[in-house]
Amino acid sequence: MKFRIVALAAALVIMGVLVRHFIALPLFQEHVRELAITQQLSIASYVARDVDYSITSRLALIDRFAAELPPELAGQPEKLQAWIRDRQDINPMFNGGLLAVRPDGHGLLAEYPAIPGRSQLDYAASDWLQAALRGSKPAIGRPSRGRMSGNPLIVFAAPVRDTAGGVVAVLAGVAFLNAPGFLDRLQETRLGATGGFLLISPADRLFVASSDPVMTLTPTPHPGVNLLHDRAMSGYRGNGITVNAKGVEELSAIVTVPSTDWFMVARISTEEAFRPIKALRDFMFKASAAFLIVILTILLIALPRILRPLTGAAHAIRDMADGKSALAPLPVVREDEVGELVKGFNFLVHKLHNEEAAREASEARLKFMAHHDSLTGLYNRAMLEDRLEQALARMERDGSQIALLFCDLDGFKAINDQCGHHAGDAVLRQVACRLADGRRRVDTVARLGGDEFVILLTGLNDAHATANIVAQQCLAAVSEPFEFEEKTLTLGMSIGIATHAGAAVTPSYLIAQADIAMYRAKRKGKGKLFFMEEITAIDSGQRAMTTTRSMTTTDAMTTTDAAV
Repeated sequence: MKFRIVALAAALVIMGVLVRHFIALPLFQEHVRELAITQQLSIASYVARDVDYSITSRLALIDRFAAELPPELAGQPEKLQAWIRDRQDINPMFNGGLLAVRPDGHGLLAEYPAIPGRSQLDYAASDWLQAALRGSKPAIGRPSRGRMSGNPLIVFAAPVRDTAGGVVAVLAGVAFLNAPGFLDRLQETRLGATGGFLLISPADRLFVASSDPVMTLTPTPHPGVNLLHDRAMSGYRGNGITVNAKGVEELSAIVTVPSTDWFMVARISTEEAFRPIKALRDFMFKASAAFLIVILTILLIALPRILRPLTGAAHAIRDMADGKSALAPLPVVREDEVGELVKGFNFLVHKLHNEEAAREASEARLKFMAHHDSLTGLYNRAMLEDRLEQALARMERDGSQIALLFCDLDGFKAINDQCGHHAGDAVLRQVACRLADGRRRVDTVARLGGDEFVILLTGLNDAHATANIVAQQCLAAVSEPFEFEEKTLTLGMSIGIATHAGAAVTPSYLIAQADIAMYRAKRKGKGKLFFMEEITAIDSGQRAMTTTRSMTTTDAMTTTDAAV
């Protein structure tokens, strides 16, 4: 009987190994593969949205500058130089400087900052100049290296027209790809130990940016070298496995950068991506072999002595494993080895219950942290964009209006510098409570990071009036002193407001509008409001004409500017 049980146990162990190898392991492999692909595509989409925001914000800024530039300054170089310098100092998004180029491209009218030799260059053949002269919207040039600096750069350009519609100058903003504030984070970020990112321009057949700086502004592979790359150049977006130029097999995720014809590639070696599968396979074989040896040894030595006292406990445990009874501690009948085994089983049951409770608590915490700011408990940017998408969809259904308040604290850096970051964190939590106090259930209060907060108001009949009231409430709430460790601290706030009741736009676009309005409010002085109201959208929401309205917090007097 003993040897029959041993043989049966060995057969069961071997059968379990075979089942795990031919059924469980392939299923696990498929799940791991799907998870890796999904995560990589999500990461690529996030980086592509970040790149898209950097590009669209600069296109919008150069378009606004061109619309605001008085045409008569084209004939007044000194005043034009001062005007460009003021805009560059206020909005330093073009780290390579602002240029006012002659319409024929033969030289510059003005530039800031001045780079020796740049004013003598001929820009007549520049693609961005020709595109700006041909179209009515801002243009983006082909990625290239600067003729003076040799740094990789992109030029954003927009025409400056006189009252008769003629072009008197082309305003151009130069953005260095490797300078802070543009694509530098993409070039510094790696995906795992072996992966990274590629930003590719199909029209120019260039690597615009890469986690490997050597690849920046180098030509893409020739057709036939990389089949997945060829599919991507033809418009394919998704995932695939390919072999790179170094002969390494990679898992790649390809997504489009919406504002351009570029696409983003997140890549990682399949060896690293699917390493858990190989590790699990090796572990299963080693563990199964060790387990079989241990089981046979124990059964041969201990079975005659422990068989009878273990029968009752074995039946009870088997019932629990089969689901016939709930997992619960067993009664300790005798204080011997069997009793110790039962106590060990009872301890395991108790630990499993505790681990299950801890796991559920951890999952709840992780779910909360995925959508909330860890410092203030407010919604984070991802949740704000989700709520904003829902608000835009609801607005199209019921015809309501929405307003987005982009709030930035004035004087917060002084608190961090003078009182320490612990004081700054305490003040940020108090600011979060004050901004959230009195808001409706349908409204959203979020923290984007640092001292920037966003309030989304939905279901409005008069977005401008309601946003003005809420903004005044927020300014009043933040102006109240803050108490911290027997110290009285004061802050101010600048608020940019974007309202919307028209055609469909993206959440990123509306946030960008509110962000721009906030910077306009800061230009007017601390504690000010600035409205940027959308009037119409064209080309499926990719371009928009906007009018802006600014309001101070002291006299509520309103003036209106127009921006295209």
